Amino acid sequence: MPKIAVASAEHYSWGHGCDGWHLVNTPGLSVIQERIPSGEGETRHRHRYARQFFFVLSGQARFELGDTTLELGPGDGVEAAPGVPHRIQNPGSTELSFLVISQPHSHGDREPA
Repeated sequence: MPKIAVASAEHYSWGHGCDGWHLVNTPGLSVIQERIPSGEGETRHRHRYARQFFFVLSGQARFELGDTTLELGPGDGVEAAPGVPHRIQNPGSTELSFLVISQPHSHGDREPA
């Protein structure tokens, strides 16, 4: 099996200047490295089936999970269970880099919350 790197992974853009790279992209498992510039983030949503784990690599994250807001830094992570509204934002002055691991794959399983 070949090594997996951001430089060779499938890339996509989302939101306002945000990027994602598919490191693992199968129906049963998704591992994505994402980048969010300062002041940006995603809209609040939930997944019907996917369980997700977010892990901060660098920068600062504000993570809304249900009725709770968490501040995350490098080495911090949080799990979002299926059906729980959530979103990640970058309140910091530098870019936010993180992994989002979904089981099963979360694409097509997103709905507004």
